[in-house]
Amino acid sequence: MFLYAIIERFFPAALRDTLQIHTQKVVNLLYPYVQITFPEFSGERLKRSEAYTAIQTYLSENSSQLAKRLKAEVVKDSQNPLVLSMDDDEEVTDEFQGVKLWWAASKTASNPHAYSFSYYSPLDGKRYFKLTFHKKHRDLITVAYIKHVLEEGKEIALRNRQRKLYTNNPSSGWYGYKQSKWSHIVFEHPATFETLAMEQRKKEEIINDLVKFRNGKDYYAKIGKAWKRGYLLYGPPGTGKSTMIAAMANFMNYDVYDLELTAVKDNTELRKLLIETSSKAIIVVEDIDCSLDLTGQRNMRKERSEEEEPKDPNKKEEEESNKSSKVTLSGLLNFIDGIWSACGGERIIIFTTNFVDKLDPALIRTGRMDKHIELSYCRFEAFKVLAKNYLDVDSHHLFPRISNLLEVTNVTPADVAENLMPKCVNEDVETCLLSLIQALESEEEESDDAGLNEEKDKEEPTQQQKMKNNGHTVEDVKGNGFIHLSGK
Repeated sequence: MFLYAIIERFFPAALRDTLQIHTQKVVNLLYPYVQITFPEFSGERLKRSEAYTAIQTYLSENSSQLAKRLKAEVVKDSQNPLVLSMDDDEEVTDEFQGVKLWWAASKTASNPHAYSFSYYSPLDGKRYFKLTFHKKHRDLITVAYIKHVLEEGKEIALRNRQRKLYTNNPSSGWYGYKQSKWSHIVFEHPATFETLAMEQRKKEEIINDLVKFRNGKDYYAKIGKAWKRGYLLYGPPGTGKSTMIAAMANFMNYDVYDLELTAVKDNTELRKLLIETSSKAIIVVEDIDCSLDLTGQRNMRKERSEEEEPKDPNKKEEEESNKSSKVTLSGLLNFIDGIWSACGGERIIIFTTNFVDKLDPALIRTGRMDKHIELSYCRFEAFKVLAKNYLDVDSHHLFPRISNLLEVTNVTPADVAENLMPKCVNEDVETCLLSLIQALESEEEESDDAGLNEEKDKEEPTQQQKMKNNGHTVEDVKGNGFIHLSGK
Protein backbone atom coordinates (compact mmCIF):
# COMPACT_ATOMS: atom_id res chain seq x y z
CA MET A 1 0.00 0.00 0.00
CA PHE A 2 2.93 2.33 0.79
CA LEU A 3 4.58 1.63 -2.57
CA TYR A 4 1.28 2.05 -4.40
CA ALA A 5 0.72 5.42 -2.73
CA ILE A 6 4.23 6.58 -3.64
CA ILE A 7 3.78 5.51 -7.28
CA GLU A 8 0.40 7.19 -7.56
CA ARG A 9 1.66 10.44 -6.00
CA PHE A 10 5.13 10.94 -7.47
CA PHE A 11 5.30 8.92 -10.71
CA PRO A 12 4.19 10.65 -13.96
CA ALA A 13 1.05 9.26 -15.66
CA ALA A 14 2.95 7.94 -18.69
CA LEU A 15 5.40 6.09 -16.44
CA ARG A 16 2.56 4.65 -14.35
CA ASP A 17 0.85 3.28 -17.49
CA THR A 18 4.08 1.71 -18.71
CA LEU A 19 4.73 0.18 -15.30
CA GLN A 20 1.17 -1.22 -15.18
CA ILE A 21 1.55 -2.83 -18.61
CA HIS A 22 4.78 -4.57 -17.68
CA THR A 23 3.39 -5.59 -14.30
CA GLN A 24 0.39 -7.18 -16.04
CA LYS A 25 2.72 -9.12 -18.34
CA VAL A 26 4.57 -10.53 -15.36
CA VAL A 27 1.28 -11.50 -13.69
CA ASN A 28 0.09 -13.21 -16.91
CA LEU A 29 3.25 -15.31 -16.98
CA LEU A 30 2.76 -16.43 -13.38
CA TYR A 31 -1.07 -16.65 -13.38
CA PRO A 32 -2.19 -19.50 -15.72
CA TYR A 33 -5.92 -18.71 -15.72
CA VAL A 34 -8.12 -16.83 -18.19
CA GLN A 35 -11.11 -14.74 -17.17
CA ILE A 36 -14.12 -13.76 -19.32
CA THR A 37 -16.63 -11.17 -18.14
CA PHE A 38 -20.32 -11.11 -19.14
CA PRO A 39 -21.94 -7.77 -18.12
CA GLU A 40 -25.64 -7.57 -17.29
CA PHE A 41 -26.36 -4.64 -19.61
CA SER A 42 -24.94 -3.80 -23.00
CA GLY A 43 -24.95 -0.53 -24.90
CA GLU A 44 -24.60 1.79 -21.92
CA ARG A 45 -27.13 -0.29 -19.94
CA LEU A 46 -29.92 0.46 -22.36
CA LYS A 47 -30.63 -3.21 -22.97
CA ARG A 48 -30.30 -6.29 -20.82
CA SER A 49 -27.79 -8.72 -22.26
CA GLU A 50 -29.29 -11.94 -23.61
CA ALA A 51 -26.04 -13.74 -22.80
CA TYR A 52 -26.22 -12.64 -19.15
CA THR A 53 -29.85 -13.82 -18.89
CA ALA A 54 -29.03 -17.20 -20.48
CA ILE A 55 -26.04 -17.70 -18.14
CA GLN A 56 -28.12 -16.76 -15.11
CA THR A 57 -30.78 -19.31 -16.11
CA TYR A 58 -28.17 -21.98 -16.75
CA LEU A 59 -26.46 -21.45 -13.40
CA SER A 60 -29.77 -21.34 -11.54
CA GLU A 61 -30.69 -24.74 -12.96
CA ASN A 62 -27.30 -26.43 -12.67
CA SER A 63 -24.61 -24.91 -10.48
CA SER A 64 -26.40 -22.55 -8.10
CA GLN A 65 -27.50 -25.48 -5.95
CA LEU A 66 -23.91 -25.58 -4.65
CA ALA A 67 -23.91 -21.91 -3.66
CA LYS A 68 -24.27 -21.02 0.02
CA ARG A 69 -25.66 -17.53 -0.54
CA LEU A 70 -28.62 -17.21 -2.89
CA LYS A 71 -30.94 -14.44 -3.94
CA ALA A 72 -34.58 -14.85 -4.91
CA GLU A 73 -35.99 -13.12 -7.98
CA VAL A 74 -39.52 -13.01 -9.34
CA VAL A 75 -39.48 -13.98 -13.03
CA LYS A 76 -42.43 -12.93 -15.14
CA ASP A 77 -44.21 -15.44 -17.41
CA SER A 78 -42.55 -18.48 -15.85
CA GLN A 79 -43.94 -21.69 -14.40
CA ASN A 80 -41.56 -21.13 -11.47
CA PRO A 81 -42.17 -17.47 -10.61
CA LEU A 82 -39.62 -17.50 -7.75
CA VAL A 83 -36.14 -18.32 -9.07
CA LEU A 84 -33.06 -18.76 -6.87
CA SER A 85 -29.69 -17.67 -8.22
CA MET A 86 -26.21 -16.84 -6.92
CA ASP A 87 -25.91 -13.78 -4.76
CA ASP A 88 -23.29 -11.13 -5.48
CA ASP A 89 -19.66 -12.09 -4.72
CA GLU A 90 -20.56 -15.79 -4.72
CA GLU A 91 -18.64 -18.44 -6.68
CA VAL A 92 -19.62 -21.91 -7.92
CA THR A 93 -17.81 -24.57 -9.92
CA ASP A 94 -18.87 -26.28 -13.11
CA GLU A 95 -17.43 -29.10 -15.19
CA PHE A 96 -17.44 -29.59 -18.96
CA GLN A 97 -15.86 -32.58 -20.69
CA GLY A 98 -13.64 -33.17 -17.67
CA VAL A 99 -12.51 -29.52 -17.44
CA LYS A 100 -13.18 -27.62 -14.23
CA LEU A 101 -14.39 -24.00 -14.40
CA TRP A 102 -15.44 -21.32 -11.95
CA TRP A 103 -18.37 -18.92 -12.24
CA ALA A 104 -18.51 -15.84 -10.03
CA ALA A 105 -21.32 -13.30 -9.68
CA SER A 106 -19.86 -9.85 -9.04
CA LYS A 107 -20.87 -6.21 -8.95
CA THR A 108 -18.84 -3.08 -9.54
CA ALA A 109 -19.22 -0.01 -7.37
CA SER A 110 -21.45 2.62 -8.93
CA ASN A 111 -20.94 6.34 -9.25
CA PRO A 112 -24.01 8.07 -7.75
CA HIS A 113 -23.21 11.27 -9.69
CA ALA A 114 -23.01 9.52 -13.07
CA TYR A 115 -25.69 10.31 -15.61
CA SER A 116 -27.10 7.40 -17.63
CA PHE A 117 -29.92 6.94 -20.12
CA SER A 118 -31.40 3.88 -18.47
CA TYR A 119 -34.58 2.63 -16.81
CA TYR A 120 -32.45 0.99 -14.10
CA SER A 121 -31.10 2.78 -11.06
CA PRO A 122 -27.33 3.47 -11.19
CA LEU A 123 -27.17 2.96 -7.43
CA ASP A 124 -27.39 -0.81 -7.95
CA GLY A 125 -24.01 -0.88 -9.67
CA LYS A 126 -23.09 -2.98 -12.66
CA ARG A 127 -23.49 -6.72 -12.23
CA TYR A 128 -21.61 -9.25 -14.27
CA PHE A 129 -20.65 -12.92 -14.38
CA LYS A 130 -16.98 -13.85 -14.48
CA LEU A 131 -15.85 -17.16 -15.94
CA THR A 132 -12.40 -18.44 -14.92
CA PHE A 133 -10.58 -21.42 -16.49
CA HIS A 134 -7.06 -22.64 -17.22
CA LYS A 135 -5.51 -21.12 -20.32
CA LYS A 136 -4.70 -24.52 -21.85
CA HIS A 137 -8.45 -25.10 -22.29
CA ARG A 138 -9.05 -21.78 -24.07
CA ASP A 139 -10.24 -23.30 -27.36
CA LEU A 140 -12.61 -25.76 -25.70
CA ILE A 141 -14.18 -23.13 -23.46
CA THR A 142 -14.49 -20.28 -25.96
CA VAL A 143 -15.74 -22.46 -28.83
CA ALA A 144 -17.80 -25.25 -27.26
CA TYR A 145 -18.55 -24.52 -23.60
CA ILE A 146 -19.88 -20.96 -23.91
CA LYS A 147 -22.09 -22.02 -26.82
CA HIS A 148 -23.35 -24.93 -24.71
CA VAL A 149 -24.16 -22.64 -21.78
CA LEU A 150 -26.07 -20.13 -23.93
CA GLU A 151 -28.10 -22.81 -25.74
CA GLU A 152 -28.84 -24.72 -22.56
CA GLY A 153 -29.90 -21.52 -20.79
CA LYS A 154 -32.34 -20.68 -23.57
CA GLU A 155 -33.73 -24.23 -23.54
CA ILE A 156 -34.27 -24.10 -19.77
CA ALA A 157 -36.04 -20.75 -20.10
CA LEU A 158 -38.32 -22.17 -22.79
CA ARG A 159 -39.14 -25.22 -20.68
CA ASN A 160 -39.93 -23.12 -17.63
CA ARG A 161 -41.86 -20.41 -19.45
CA GLN A 162 -45.57 -19.97 -18.96
CA ARG A 163 -47.10 -20.96 -22.27
CA LYS A 164 -49.49 -18.50 -23.90
CA LEU A 165 -52.35 -18.36 -26.35
CA TYR A 166 -52.00 -15.45 -28.78
CA THR A 167 -54.42 -13.72 -31.13
CA ASN A 168 -53.53 -11.03 -33.65
CA ASN A 169 -54.61 -7.42 -33.13
CA PRO A 170 -55.95 -5.22 -35.95
CA SER A 171 -53.21 -3.12 -37.50
CA SER A 172 -54.88 0.07 -36.24
CA GLY A 173 -53.67 -0.84 -32.74
CA TRP A 174 -50.09 -1.80 -33.58
CA TYR A 175 -48.56 1.57 -32.77
CA GLY A 176 -48.37 3.60 -29.59
CA TYR A 177 -47.29 2.99 -26.02
CA LYS A 178 -47.20 -0.70 -25.09
CA GLN A 179 -49.01 -1.68 -28.26
CA SER A 180 -48.21 -4.99 -29.94
CA LYS A 181 -49.26 -7.07 -32.89
CA TRP A 182 -50.37 -9.99 -30.70
CA SER A 183 -52.47 -10.14 -27.53
CA HIS A 184 -52.13 -13.12 -25.25
CA ILE A 185 -53.51 -14.97 -22.26
CA VAL A 186 -52.08 -17.91 -20.35
CA PHE A 187 -52.63 -21.18 -22.22
CA GLU A 188 -54.35 -23.52 -19.77
CA HIS A 189 -56.18 -26.01 -21.99
CA PRO A 190 -55.99 -29.42 -20.25
CA ALA A 191 -56.27 -31.62 -23.37
CA THR A 192 -53.64 -34.34 -23.82
CA PHE A 193 -53.22 -37.28 -26.16
CA GLU A 194 -54.25 -39.57 -23.31
CA THR A 195 -57.67 -37.89 -23.08
CA LEU A 196 -58.11 -37.50 -26.84
CA ALA A 197 -60.93 -39.65 -28.27
CA MET A 198 -59.07 -41.35 -31.12
CA GLU A 199 -57.77 -44.73 -32.18
CA GLN A 200 -54.56 -45.61 -30.36
CA ARG A 201 -52.75 -46.46 -33.59
CA LYS A 202 -53.47 -43.04 -35.06
CA LYS A 203 -52.42 -41.33 -31.82
CA GLU A 204 -49.06 -43.10 -31.82
CA GLU A 205 -48.52 -42.17 -35.47
CA ILE A 206 -49.09 -38.47 -34.73
CA ILE A 207 -46.94 -38.55 -31.57
CA ASN A 208 -44.05 -40.21 -33.42
CA ASP A 209 -44.30 -37.60 -36.16
CA LEU A 210 -44.17 -34.77 -33.62
CA VAL A 211 -41.19 -36.27 -31.80
CA LYS A 212 -39.33 -36.72 -35.08
CA PHE A 213 -39.96 -33.07 -35.91
CA ARG A 214 -38.90 -31.80 -32.48
CA ASN A 215 -35.58 -33.65 -32.67
CA GLY A 216 -34.96 -32.86 -36.32
CA LYS A 217 -33.06 -29.55 -36.16
CA ASP A 218 -29.85 -31.00 -37.60
CA TYR A 219 -31.74 -33.08 -40.15
CA TYR A 220 -33.69 -30.11 -41.50
CA ALA A 221 -30.45 -28.12 -41.75
CA LYS A 222 -28.80 -31.03 -43.55
CA ILE A 223 -31.51 -31.26 -46.24
CA GLY A 224 -31.71 -27.46 -46.60
CA LYS A 225 -35.31 -27.08 -45.47
CA ALA A 226 -36.90 -24.66 -43.02
CA TRP A 227 -37.52 -26.23 -39.61
CA LYS A 228 -41.31 -26.24 -39.79
CA ARG A 229 -44.11 -28.71 -40.41
CA GLY A 230 -47.67 -28.30 -41.62
CA TYR A 231 -50.73 -30.26 -40.45
CA LEU A 232 -54.18 -30.26 -42.03
CA LEU A 233 -56.96 -31.34 -39.66
CA TYR A 234 -60.23 -32.06 -41.42
CA GLY A 235 -63.51 -33.73 -40.59
CA PRO A 236 -67.12 -32.99 -39.58
CA PRO A 237 -67.84 -30.45 -36.82
CA GLY A 238 -67.45 -31.85 -33.32
CA THR A 239 -64.79 -34.43 -34.13
CA GLY A 240 -62.09 -32.81 -31.98
CA LYS A 241 -59.95 -30.65 -34.26
CA SER A 242 -59.46 -27.86 -31.70
CA THR A 243 -58.84 -30.44 -28.96
CA MET A 244 -56.17 -32.03 -31.15
CA ILE A 245 -54.39 -28.67 -31.45
CA ALA A 246 -54.42 -28.23 -27.66
CA ALA A 247 -53.08 -31.76 -27.17
CA MET A 248 -50.26 -31.04 -29.63
CA ALA A 249 -49.37 -27.80 -27.82
CA ASN A 250 -49.28 -29.52 -24.43
CA PHE A 251 -47.22 -32.42 -25.77
CA MET A 252 -44.67 -30.18 -27.53
CA ASN A 253 -44.73 -27.44 -24.85
CA TYR A 254 -45.35 -24.83 -27.57
CA ASP A 255 -47.14 -21.49 -27.55
CA VAL A 256 -50.25 -21.22 -29.74
CA TYR A 257 -50.84 -18.34 -32.18
CA ASP A 258 -54.47 -18.27 -33.31
CA LEU A 259 -54.31 -16.30 -36.57
CA GLU A 260 -57.53 -14.55 -37.59
CA LEU A 261 -57.08 -13.82 -41.29
CA THR A 262 -60.07 -11.49 -41.53
CA ALA A 263 -58.28 -9.05 -39.19
CA VAL A 264 -55.19 -8.92 -41.43
CA LYS A 265 -55.26 -6.02 -43.86
CA ASP A 266 -52.90 -7.30 -46.56
CA ASN A 267 -49.98 -9.61 -47.31
CA THR A 268 -47.43 -7.20 -45.83
CA GLU A 269 -49.16 -7.27 -42.47
CA LEU A 270 -49.30 -11.05 -42.66
CA ARG A 271 -45.51 -11.18 -42.97
CA LYS A 272 -45.10 -8.75 -40.07
CA LEU A 273 -47.25 -10.99 -37.90
CA LEU A 274 -45.10 -13.97 -38.82
CA ILE A 275 -41.92 -12.13 -37.82
CA GLU A 276 -43.40 -11.36 -34.40
CA THR A 277 -44.08 -15.02 -33.61
CA SER A 278 -41.56 -16.90 -31.48
CA SER A 279 -39.92 -20.24 -32.13
CA LYS A 280 -41.45 -23.34 -30.53
CA ALA A 281 -44.91 -22.20 -31.56
CA ILE A 282 -48.01 -23.54 -33.28
CA ILE A 283 -49.62 -21.14 -35.76
CA VAL A 284 -53.29 -22.03 -36.25
CA VAL A 285 -55.80 -20.94 -38.88
CA GLU A 286 -59.11 -22.51 -37.93
CA ASP A 287 -61.86 -23.07 -40.51
CA ILE A 288 -59.60 -21.98 -43.35
CA ASP A 289 -62.44 -22.59 -45.81
CA CYS A 290 -64.49 -19.86 -44.09
CA SER A 291 -61.75 -17.31 -43.37
CA LEU A 292 -61.37 -15.52 -46.70
CA ASP A 293 -62.02 -16.09 -50.39
CA LEU A 294 -58.86 -18.15 -50.67
CA THR A 295 -60.00 -21.72 -50.70
CA GLY A 296 -62.03 -22.27 -53.85
CA GLN A 297 -60.61 -23.65 -57.05
CA ARG A 298 -58.89 -20.83 -58.91
CA ASN A 299 -60.08 -22.04 -62.30
CA MET A 300 -63.66 -22.12 -61.11
CA ARG A 301 -63.38 -18.59 -59.76
CA LYS A 302 -61.92 -17.48 -63.08
CA GLU A 303 -64.77 -19.03 -65.06
CA ARG A 304 -67.30 -17.53 -62.69
CA SER A 305 -65.77 -14.08 -63.05
CA GLU A 306 -65.87 -14.37 -66.85
CA GLU A 307 -69.55 -15.28 -66.79
CA GLU A 308 -70.47 -12.31 -64.61
CA GLU A 309 -71.61 -9.14 -66.28
CA PRO A 310 -69.07 -6.28 -66.29
CA LYS A 311 -69.55 -3.86 -63.44
CA ASP A 312 -69.36 -0.13 -63.32
CA PRO A 313 -65.71 0.82 -62.57
CA ASN A 314 -66.73 3.26 -59.83
CA LYS A 315 -68.89 0.64 -58.16
CA LYS A 316 -66.16 -1.97 -58.45
CA GLU A 317 -63.63 0.37 -56.84
CA GLU A 318 -66.05 1.06 -53.99
CA GLU A 319 -66.57 -2.65 -53.38
CA GLU A 320 -62.82 -3.26 -53.32
CA SER A 321 -62.29 -0.50 -50.77
CA ASN A 322 -65.02 -1.94 -48.55
CA LYS A 323 -63.24 -5.28 -48.24
CA SER A 324 -61.85 -5.73 -44.73
CA SER A 325 -58.91 -7.87 -45.86
CA LYS A 326 -56.82 -7.99 -49.02
CA VAL A 327 -54.81 -11.08 -48.12
CA THR A 328 -54.39 -13.14 -51.28
CA LEU A 329 -53.87 -16.83 -51.82
CA SER A 330 -50.34 -16.07 -53.04
CA GLY A 331 -49.61 -14.12 -49.84
CA LEU A 332 -50.85 -16.98 -47.68
CA LEU A 333 -48.79 -19.53 -49.62
CA ASN A 334 -45.65 -17.43 -49.14
CA PHE A 335 -46.52 -17.12 -45.46
CA ILE A 336 -46.59 -20.90 -45.15
CA ASP A 337 -43.82 -21.99 -47.46
CA GLY A 338 -41.96 -18.93 -48.75
CA ILE A 339 -38.65 -17.37 -47.77
CA TRP A 340 -40.21 -15.63 -44.77
CA SER A 341 -41.45 -18.93 -43.36
CA ALA A 342 -37.88 -19.87 -42.34
CA CYS A 343 -37.50 -17.00 -39.83
CA GLY A 344 -37.57 -18.11 -36.20
CA GLY A 345 -37.48 -21.85 -36.80
CA GLU A 346 -39.22 -24.77 -35.07
CA ARG A 347 -42.79 -23.91 -35.95
CA ILE A 348 -45.87 -25.97 -36.65
CA ILE A 349 -48.57 -24.56 -38.94
CA ILE A 350 -52.06 -26.07 -38.64
CA PHE A 351 -55.11 -25.54 -40.83
CA THR A 352 -58.51 -26.90 -39.85
CA THR A 353 -61.52 -27.33 -42.09
CA ASN A 354 -64.86 -29.10 -42.18
CA PHE A 355 -64.83 -29.38 -45.98
CA VAL A 356 -61.44 -30.38 -47.34
CA ASP A 357 -62.76 -30.52 -50.91
CA LYS A 358 -63.24 -26.76 -50.90
CA LEU A 359 -59.55 -26.03 -50.34
CA ASP A 360 -57.26 -25.06 -53.19
CA PRO A 361 -54.84 -27.94 -53.96
CA ALA A 362 -51.89 -25.51 -53.86
CA LEU A 363 -52.77 -24.67 -50.25
CA ILE A 364 -52.67 -28.24 -48.93
CA ARG A 365 -50.03 -29.88 -51.09
CA THR A 366 -47.12 -31.76 -49.54
CA GLY A 367 -44.48 -29.30 -48.42
CA ARG A 368 -47.08 -26.89 -47.08
CA MET A 369 -49.47 -29.20 -45.26
CA ASP A 370 -47.11 -32.15 -44.83
CA LYS A 371 -49.50 -34.39 -42.91
CA HIS A 372 -53.26 -34.68 -43.41
CA ILE A 373 -55.15 -35.96 -40.36
CA GLU A 374 -58.78 -36.97 -40.74
CA LEU A 375 -60.87 -36.70 -37.58
CA SER A 376 -64.01 -38.71 -38.20
CA TYR A 377 -67.04 -40.01 -36.31
CA CYS A 378 -66.77 -41.77 -32.99
CA ARG A 379 -66.13 -45.49 -33.02
CA PHE A 380 -65.81 -47.97 -30.17
CA GLU A 381 -62.10 -47.45 -29.48
CA ALA A 382 -62.61 -43.70 -29.20
CA PHE A 383 -65.70 -44.30 -27.06
CA LYS A 384 -63.65 -46.28 -24.54
CA VAL A 385 -61.36 -43.27 -24.08
CA LEU A 386 -64.38 -41.03 -23.46
CA ALA A 387 -65.91 -43.55 -21.04
CA LYS A 388 -62.65 -43.59 -19.09
CA ASN A 389 -62.48 -39.78 -19.06
CA TYR A 390 -66.10 -39.05 -18.14
CA LEU A 391 -67.16 -42.11 -16.12
CA ASP A 392 -63.84 -43.63 -15.03
CA VAL A 393 -64.80 -47.11 -16.29
CA ASP A 394 -62.79 -49.46 -18.49
CA SER A 395 -65.52 -52.04 -19.12
CA HIS A 396 -69.26 -52.52 -18.62
CA HIS A 397 -71.88 -55.04 -19.66
CA LEU A 398 -73.46 -52.38 -21.91
CA PHE A 399 -70.26 -51.85 -23.91
CA PRO A 400 -70.99 -54.57 -26.55
CA ARG A 401 -74.39 -53.02 -27.28
CA ILE A 402 -72.83 -49.57 -27.63
CA SER A 403 -70.13 -51.00 -29.89
CA ASN A 404 -72.74 -52.42 -32.29
CA LEU A 405 -74.64 -49.12 -32.38
CA LEU A 406 -71.49 -47.07 -33.04
CA GLU A 407 -70.70 -49.20 -36.07
CA VAL A 408 -74.00 -48.32 -37.79
CA THR A 409 -74.42 -44.68 -36.71
CA ASN A 410 -72.42 -41.55 -37.45
CA VAL A 411 -72.12 -39.54 -34.24
CA THR A 412 -69.30 -37.21 -33.30
CA PRO A 413 -67.17 -37.57 -30.16
CA ALA A 414 -68.73 -34.31 -28.93
CA ASP A 415 -72.22 -35.85 -29.05
CA VAL A 416 -71.03 -39.01 -27.29
CA ALA A 417 -69.28 -36.98 -24.59
CA GLU A 418 -72.41 -34.90 -23.97
CA ASN A 419 -74.46 -38.03 -23.33
CA LEU A 420 -71.79 -39.57 -21.10
CA MET A 421 -71.49 -36.51 -18.89
CA PRO A 422 -73.59 -36.87 -15.69
CA LYS A 423 -76.24 -34.16 -15.50
CA CYS A 424 -76.98 -34.47 -11.77
CA VAL A 425 -75.50 -36.03 -8.66
CA ASN A 426 -77.90 -39.00 -8.79
CA GLU A 427 -76.80 -40.24 -12.22
CA ASP A 428 -74.51 -43.27 -12.09
CA VAL A 429 -72.47 -45.01 -14.77
CA GLU A 430 -75.28 -47.20 -16.04
CA THR A 431 -77.70 -44.28 -16.30
CA CYS A 432 -75.25 -42.34 -18.49
CA LEU A 433 -74.57 -45.35 -20.69
CA LEU A 434 -78.30 -46.00 -21.15
CA SER A 435 -78.75 -42.34 -22.09
CA LEU A 436 -76.07 -42.79 -24.76
CA ILE A 437 -77.72 -45.98 -26.03
CA GLN A 438 -81.05 -44.20 -26.32
CA ALA A 439 -79.45 -41.38 -28.31
CA LEU A 440 -77.67 -43.84 -30.61
CA GLU A 441 -80.85 -45.83 -31.23
CA SER A 442 -82.70 -42.63 -32.04
CA GLU A 443 -79.95 -41.69 -34.48
CA GLU A 444 -80.12 -45.14 -36.04
CA GLU A 445 -83.88 -44.88 -36.56
CA GLU A 446 -83.50 -41.48 -38.20
CA SER A 447 -80.81 -42.86 -40.49
CA ASP A 448 -83.02 -45.83 -41.42
CA ASP A 449 -86.01 -43.55 -42.14
CA ALA A 450 -83.85 -41.31 -44.28
CA GLY A 451 -82.55 -44.33 -46.20
CA LEU A 452 -86.05 -45.69 -46.77
CA ASN A 453 -87.30 -42.36 -48.05
CA GLU A 454 -84.37 -42.14 -50.41
CA GLU A 455 -84.99 -45.64 -51.74
CA LYS A 456 -88.68 -44.89 -52.10
CA ASP A 457 -87.94 -41.77 -54.10
CA LYS A 458 -85.72 -43.79 -56.39
CA GLU A 459 -88.24 -46.59 -56.89
CA GLU A 460 -91.40 -44.47 -57.47
CA PRO A 461 -91.65 -43.42 -61.13
CA THR A 462 -92.62 -39.91 -61.91
CA GLN A 463 -95.95 -39.03 -63.50
CA GLN A 464 -94.14 -38.30 -66.70
CA GLN A 465 -92.47 -41.73 -66.64
CA LYS A 466 -95.83 -43.40 -66.02
CA MET A 467 -97.29 -41.71 -69.06
CA LYS A 468 -94.34 -42.81 -71.15
CA ASN A 469 -94.74 -46.33 -69.88
CA ASN A 470 -98.36 -46.22 -71.07
CA GLY A 471 -97.20 -45.36 -74.55
CA HIS A 472 -97.73 -41.61 -74.40
CA THR A 473 -95.49 -38.57 -74.60
CA VAL A 474 -95.95 -35.35 -72.73
CA GLU A 475 -96.12 -32.04 -74.55
CA ASP A 476 -96.35 -28.77 -72.72
CA VAL A 477 -98.81 -26.48 -74.42
CA LYS A 478 -97.48 -23.06 -73.44
CA GLY A 479 -100.37 -21.14 -74.76
CA ASN A 480 -103.03 -22.35 -72.31
CA GLY A 481 -100.95 -24.24 -69.77
CA PHE A 482 -102.67 -27.62 -70.46
CA ILE A 483 -100.85 -30.85 -71.07
CA HIS A 484 -101.67 -32.59 -74.32
CA LEU A 485 -101.26 -36.37 -74.43
CA SER A 486 -100.53 -37.94 -77.73
CA GLY A 487 -99.82 -41.54 -78.40
CA LYS A 488 -96.84 -42.66 -80.41
